[in-house]
Amino acid sequence: MAHGLKGAHVDAREVLVTDSSYMEAVPQQEETTERLQTKVKPLLEAGQVPVMGGFIGANRAGVTTTIGRGGSDYSAAIVGAGLGAERIEIWTDVDGILTTDPRICPDARRIKVISFDEAAELAYFGAKVLHPATVLPAIQKNIPVYVLNSRNPSCEGTKITTRAPQGKNIFKAIAVKKRITIVDVAAPRMLLAHGFLRAIFEAFDRHKVAVDVVSTSEVSVSLTVDSNYAIPALAADLAKLADVKYEGRKAIVCLVGESLRDKPGVAALVFGELADKKIRMISQGASEINLTFVIEEDEVPEVVQRLHGTFFADLDPEIYA
Repeated sequence: MAHGLKGAHVDAREVLVTDSSYMEAVPQQEETTERLQTKVKPLLEAGQVPVMGGFIGANRAGVTTTIGRGGSDYSAAIVGAGLGAERIEIWTDVDGILTTDPRICPDARRIKVISFDEAAELAYFGAKVLHPATVLPAIQKNIPVYVLNSRNPSCEGTKITTRAPQGKNIFKAIAVKKRITIVDVAAPRMLLAHGFLRAIFEAFDRHKVAVDVVSTSEVSVSLTVDSNYAIPALAADLAKLADVKYEGRKAIVCLVGESLRDKPGVAALVFGELADKKIRMISQGASEINLTFVIEEDEVPEVVQRLHGTFFADLDPEIYA
């Protein structure tokens, strides 16, 4: 009321419909949109400001659920998409999406504009400012998302949009995901055997373990997983198929940029800079906008600082602040 705004409380459980996976419930966008149109849109048309809690919802039976890490940002995107908003704002404690983690590189700079695809890659591979799921509803409705700082509201933040200018820098940003375990599954006896890969991924599915990076040959598969999962139980299951070993204390480094699609020799530039480092796995994403590799966790600061110094020394002012 300090600003004369007419607030109206809306219980999120009455509009945000999810499935019944109570700690990581999956929102049901179509049903949620119907309820938003019925319960929230009339408030907006009457000049009121709906105020709704994030992170929680309810299943179709009305039982309260939560939608997991980053759930409040995700809630905002779902509601914005369901109401056809002009923009979705995510207010956090940093000035926007940065070129890399400022705790590793104090000279990290703010990205003024970035594409949905680039932001999603960065979020998935460790950029803490944004949850990977956040941008999905916005992508589907082509609604720009702004990442802003509640402690510095005058800052323009980062705009996430369908198409962003590429700029002169090869990469848009560097993300890091620590606490990673490599799982190696080697099975010479299964050489060219039909269904081998399917059997491996079915084991991961049974244990509800998500995979980040995959590297395959005819006789072996290497995968990276979050070390928080129950790896020994998964390994015991996989041992029924093949020889299994796993190593923790690894990290994923992901360089993201849509310019990757058009510029040859990028991998040579990256790994030439890291010629003295042991690289465990390499993946140039199917999306064609990320170059990802796995290193020892304790080498993250040096590796990221080197890469940041090489690829972000001269920044395009159209893209970076």
